[in-house]
Formats: sequence, C-alpha cells, structure tokens
Amino acid sequence: MKIARFSNGAEPRFGIVDGPELVVLKGHPLAVGYDTTGERIPLKDVKLLAPTIPSKVICIGKNFADHAAEIGEEVTEEPLIFFKPSSAIIGHGEAIVIPPQSSQVELEAELTLVIGKLAKNVSEAEALDYVWGYTIANDVTARDLQFNDGQWARSKAFDTFCPLGPWIETEFLPDEQVIESRINGEVRQNVAISKMTHNIPGIVSYVSKNMTLLPGDIILTGSPAGISVISSGDLIECEVEGIGILANSVI
Repeated sequence: MKIARFSNGAEPRFGIVDGPELVVLKGHPLAVGYDTTGERIPLKDVKLLAPTIPSKVICIGKNFADHAAEIGEEVTEEPLIFFKPSSAIIGHGEAIVIPPQSSQVELEAELTLVIGKLAKNVSEAEALDYVWGYTIANDVTARDLQFNDGQWARSKAFDTFCPLGPWIETEFLPDEQVIESRINGEVRQNVAISKMTHNIPGIVSYVSKNMTLLPGDIILTGSPAGISVISSGDLIECEVEGIGILANSVI
C-alpha cells in the first residue's frame, strides 16, 4: 500500500495511492489507522509533500563498499551514523537549490525506511516490526565542503538537501531491488539493495540501541556508487524498484 502526504490547497492530508487517484484518509495513519473519508482526488490535482516530517533524519554512511571506495574511504565494521536536519527536507517535484558556498554538489539516491512505532534497544529479529514502510531519499551533499570541513554536518544540511518521497510503500520487502539515479535521463547509479554492507534489520537494531526512534523518523540506508555532480537546470530522478520515482529539478 502506497501512502502519500499531499496538499490540494488545504492543510496537508494523507491518502492511499490507487492508480491515478488518492483515497483520502481521515488523519495520520500512524495515529488513526487507515479509515477513509470516502473522498477520491486525482493525483494530478494535488501537490505531493514529503511523506513524513520526522523528529530525526538519520543517515548511514559508507554502506556500499563501491561508494566508500569512490570517495576514498573504507567501510566500517559498525554502521556509521550521521544526521541531516529536518529543515533540509523537500518533497517530490520541489527544487534542489545549489548554495553559493559549494561548487561540487552531488546526488546520492538511497532507500529510506520510515519508523512506525517507538523503538529502543530492539533486536535484529524484531527490527522489521518497527518499520512502517519505505520511501526514497536523495542525500544531496556538498562534496567539497564535506572534505574541506573535516566532518559532514554542513555539507549535508543545506535547505533542500533531503528530497524525500514520493510516498511510503508499506508492503515493500528489501531484497534484490535496484536503486537507480538519473540526471536528465542518464543513469548514474544502478545497484541492488543486497549489496549493502549492513542490512535493514541490523541498521534498525543498531540505531535503536544508540538513540530512541520515534514514529515517523527516517533512516537513509546508504548510497551506492555512482555519485555525480548536479547543476542548475538538471532533472534528478531517484528510483527504487517497487517503490517509485522521486524527481526534483535543480536551481
């Protein structure tokens, strides 16, 4: 089931994606469930918003060996955690803004999980019980600042540097599906989820043992190799097979 957060001129609402339409829900699914209002709205008539506004945007770094190698790093024995601020989040169709501080902004398409209930010290065996569903994120990074600063906070934190969407797929089961990114239709990343160093249950368990996860929090699970510079005028598409396509322009 695909759950979208959207606006059509009123307050943000949630709906179930049913082909070309949205079946409108009565409230936030994590709070009131999937009861519907009976209203159906064409997808073309709404603005898709980021499907969740989390208390934390948690990212796992260097989780694909080929990506670690292309930035001159090594994979880590334990998941490497860093953060992006929630102020960096934008939705499908919104523009990524290149900041004047950087001359090397790059894309990173990532499978992203959404937490469905409070999680603290959960085991790997029970970890997936705490996942509401999956979406797509672009961990946009000012690569020159990442290495000039000697740490990652500023390079990952600019407004618009966390495109998220287009919706949450609650029935997705990570396996051999492909993560792909494209710039103006040209493929830049194309790697199977199974190539991750640390898998989804391991990531959820590890993070929950280091901080409490709240409903709606997201974890970006790492970028495959193929990171590429993006420029004003580009159309960026991040796709995860079985979820959908997150598309954003660049200005």
